[in-house]
Amino acid sequence: MLSKNERKDGRLRRKRRIRKKVTGTQARPRLTVFRSNRHIYCQVVDDVTGSTLVSASTKDAEVASALDGKDKSEQAKEVGKALASRALGKGIDSVVFDRNGYIYHGRVAAVAEGAREGGLQF
Repeated sequence: MLSKNERKDGRLRRKRRIRKKVTGTQARPRLTVFRSNRHIYCQVVDDVTGSTLVSASTKDAEVASALDGKDKSEQAKEVGKALASRALGKGIDSVVFDRNGYIYHGRVAAVAEGAREGGLQF
């Protein structure tokens, strides 16, 4: 069985490998996902300027009110929809998806699905 540090190191290796290929620009910023055991966080980042353009998480007051009674995958989908609506409000309609070293499955895939339903293209 892998230890906690071995799992974390493996994810960070995958993250570095992905980030060599995936970068966000002004025209097409990067949507990055971080998941903890309890919460999920998403950001739309412009890597050229190094700035976060839009963010959403399960901790946001607007989003948290709609999450009562839902499981973590449904919550992740709602976070994706909230992020998409905020991004569209700032004129961002196309992003590149950065899964941040996580497997594209479960909550990470739910965020992507919710963002697509919200109107983002990637």
